[in-house]
Amino acid sequence: MSTDVLDATFAALADPTRRAILARLTAGEATVTELADPFDMSQPAVSKHLRVLERAGLITRSRDAQRRPCRLNARPLEEANRWLENYRSYWEESYQRLDALLTELKNDEDAAP
Repeated sequence: MSTDVLDATFAALADPTRRAILARLTAGEATVTELADPFDMSQPAVSKHLRVLERAGLITRSRDAQRRPCRLNARPLEEANRWLENYRSYWEESYQRLDALLTELKNDEDAAP
């Protein structure tokens, strides 16, 4: 994955409104009006969020008569998840070392007179 795509993905995910929009789109396509409904903001403000998500490749828009439904494109999320997996392994190893140390300390404490 190019760093530009990864940067755009994480920049888009940095905003809670955009994350909520992506969560809504996991249930299926939606129009701007439908996506704006749960937020206390104008449709133009929601449209700005949608443009950020579209530039990051996280959503696509099509035309259906007067409607322009938005759809989730999860491929950039897969790439971001793959990048994050490297750090998950790091933290799992760190926790395993911590568990081993705590077990050793507990055993030493139990063995002490």
